[in-house]
Amino acid sequence: MPKPMPQRPNNGLGSFEMIACAPDAGARRGLLHTAHGVVNTPAFMPVATQGTVKGITPAQLRELGAEIVLSNTYHLSLRPGAALVRELGGLHRFMGWDGPILTDSGGYQVFSLAPLRKISDQGVEFRSHLDGKSMFLTPESVIGLQVELGVDIAMVLDECAPAGATRAQAEEAARRTLQWAARSRAVHMNPAQLLFGIVQGATYKDLRLQQARALVALDFPGYAVGGLSVGEDRDITMEVAEATVAALPAERPRYLMGVGLPEDLIRFVAMGYDMFDCVLPTRNGRNGMLFTSCGRLNIRLARYARDPAPADPECACYTCRTFSRAYLRHLAAANEMLGAQLLSLHNLHFYQQLMRDMRAAISAGRFTAWSAERLSRLNPEVPT
Repeated sequence: MPKPMPQRPNNGLGSFEMIACAPDAGARRGLLHTAHGVVNTPAFMPVATQGTVKGITPAQLRELGAEIVLSNTYHLSLRPGAALVRELGGLHRFMGWDGPILTDSGGYQVFSLAPLRKISDQGVEFRSHLDGKSMFLTPESVIGLQVELGVDIAMVLDECAPAGATRAQAEEAARRTLQWAARSRAVHMNPAQLLFGIVQGATYKDLRLQQARALVALDFPGYAVGGLSVGEDRDITMEVAEATVAALPAERPRYLMGVGLPEDLIRFVAMGYDMFDCVLPTRNGRNGMLFTSCGRLNIRLARYARDPAPADPECACYTCRTFSRAYLRHLAAANEMLGAQLLSLHNLHFYQQLMRDMRAAISAGRFTAWSAERLSRLNPEVPT
């Protein structure tokens, strides 16, 4: 049976209840209370960077079981602008989603748009990738933008060091991120909003632990681990993620940013992470790649041209209930918009079902056995 877990004193806004954990792993089953509803953890957040999950309606997100989505402060502040979103009732009303929303601060764009930005202790000056106009983000202004958007969970501004960063580069980025976190913590926010700190430190485990301890001292409602899966070796990702999560408080939600493949999510949950996001389900769907119960399936291959079977016989999503592999291949080959939508819908359903299965296994006290069986099936690159 799963071990009972200590709970916080109440289950009001912002509290994180730990219901159970795996008896021989770090996996936890919890509930995160937000202003727009409760999130069951472990949870996967579909990515709605610009206020939309590409090709998927809010009603479809609800149908496939998503409880929380992730949007991006940098992109929304450029277009259509946080002030306009606030004027029109906030991001929930603007995008037609009534569940919880977490917004990335724009810290990832500090990494991904490096040629278009200048960074200093004061903040980050971007040259807009849309029209070249200058935009200066500070830790304080980023929090202000997220307050304007009206999101449930805001993230601090952080600096993500690139893969292969030297020790000096990693230390500078981590120092600046911690400084920004302290400045962010001092900003007045709507009491209904939660603010998460972010641990940086590149691939240096001792630096990660040092930063985690300093961040915990600032007493954030939740903690994220950023700067992984940015090009480093996969084994290093796993080592650093496992070392870092151990330094974060058990009574707060732990969010591993920007990961990952289904098999990796299982391993990260086993380490004790609670929240995840990644563009892979929709990006791979648009490119004809499906995640299935037996591995990944490239629907564009000629072998599926006359295949009457569903994409995944074990899947109950609308795509698999309704269409054959042959039809899905036809749509992908013809570059029909519906193909990208149906494949994305399936992949998102697959990820949400994976999280539901993990939560059930943790609650039943059989996560380790379940994960071993599931991993053995997910490893093949192409289903047999």
